Amino acid sequence: MTNLGDLEIFSRVISTGSMSAAGRALGLSPAVVSKRVKRLEERLGTRLLQRTTRQISLTEAGQGFYERIVGVLAGIEEAEAFVSGRSGAARGTLRVSAPTSFGRMHIAPHLKGFMDAHPELTLNIVLTDEFSDIVGGGFDLAIRIGELSDSSLVARRLAPVRRVLCATPGYLEKHGTPGTLDDLAAHVCLPQHTQDVWRLEGPDGSVVHKPTGPLVTNSSEVIREAVLCGMGIALRSTWDVGAELKDGRLVQVLPGYEGSRNVVLSAVYPSRQFLPVKVRLFIDYLAELYGPLPYWER
Repeated sequence: MTNLGDLEIFSRVISTGSMSAAGRALGLSPAVVSKRVKRLEERLGTRLLQRTTRQISLTEAGQGFYERIVGVLAGIEEAEAFVSGRSGAARGTLRVSAPTSFGRMHIAPHLKGFMDAHPELTLNIVLTDEFSDIVGGGFDLAIRIGELSDSSLVARRLAPVRRVLCATPGYLEKHGTPGTLDDLAAHVCLPQHTQDVWRLEGPDGSVVHKPTGPLVTNSSEVIREAVLCGMGIALRSTWDVGAELKDGRLVQVLPGYEGSRNVVLSAVYPSRQFLPVKVRLFIDYLAELYGPLPYWER
């Protein structure tokens, strides 16, 4: 039977990205880590990792194996916490994926309070604007903004997401203020690469507008800076531009239209019977922090 310690070492190599980082996290030398992974591969009779001088990556067999042991290791951790009476404390490492801008603006400033309350917990926050593979990436949970459809995951709603059309007063003074949705065709629109269409809720229900403009980018923050510089009209979340709307640097355009209400802020995690304490506590912390009327809307 495979040694559980070997599974933990293998899992840590994947989550940290290197033998050296895994060794530091576990208090082992890189040589010992490499030896234990090699022993695991020999025991299974297959190669789990592709090793080069610069990086390591999972083989197809390694990917499938990793996806299956992540839940096993989490279940063991939860079982040990329950039996030892430590189920109310958060320990170990909590690995979280979150959107780049939201994580910087609305997660990072609030981490100290959570970590002060749970000093035995280590947080590993990965910011990305792509929807991460939670299981394959070794994440305990992901913070996502969007419409959720993956039934293999469990999602808890943290807050509503309100998105509005906006531009600078200077842009509107120069180009005019659109009075109808059709007027947007004569304006510079600033969509992200993921916004091929703007799905809006208006006076007559749901409508779709296809924005066009001269700027193409995969970065939400580039679009944010572009609209603040007066380049055009963008569909932005109030968590992102709430301060600028309040102080007048941005003005809401076509206030009768807002982004689809199906887009929400959620915590998403793998579906399993026992939710680790560290995951539950972090989700509860964010849910209380944001709530039905998040602070950026007040």
